[in-house]
Amino acid sequence: MSPTAAPARAGSIRDKRRQELVQAAFNQIAEHGFEGLRTRDVAAEVGVNIATLHYYFPTKESLIRGVVEYAMARFRSTLAPHGSPADQLRNYLRAVRKLLAQEPALGSVMGELAVRSARDKSIAAIMTEMYGVWHVTTRGLLRRAVKEGNLRPELDSDGVAALIVATLTAMTLPTMTGAPRTDQALRQLERWLGLSAGRTRRSSN
Repeated sequence: MSPTAAPARAGSIRDKRRQELVQAAFNQIAEHGFEGLRTRDVAAEVGVNIATLHYYFPTKESLIRGVVEYAMARFRSTLAPHGSPADQLRNYLRAVRKLLAQEPALGSVMGELAVRSARDKSIAAIMTEMYGVWHVTTRGLLRRAVKEGNLRPELDSDGVAALIVATLTAMTLPTMTGAPRTDQALRQLERWLGLSAGRTRRSSN
């Protein structure tokens, strides 16, 4: 075994264990709500003791941050790297809608954390940071689409990014998940932006 093989293997094991703990915490929130999240139950689901959990996540807040990072990674997975910026934006909106329909637990967890953030400053700070990253990503897609002539040049990319993030965030609320009004809002957003497939192709010619 090479000198670097053992540390690399150890790092891989640590990453895997960390991911297992985050997934277990995610499952606990999805099934029992934020109030039902117990670190001992998380450790037990993974098959480790509470001391091992605290080695990876010294505080409950750090564990919640891991859950939020996991959720955001799921949302980032819907960003397709190919196509024009307008195609990417349109496909992103549709892919997020499909993701939440296929993975209802994702919406449940995000909704739970959003509600909790109103009473918990530490959770609010984590969620605010997450929304900030989401906003910047969406704004970047909008700006590139404007630059390539796929969207109106006078478009306020910052304001529209806030509108898109707010609309997608609403989809994670329990009363909105799967609601017909949600699909209606996203389709109207696509039409307003001019993201119909035909129009996008004409704009790119």
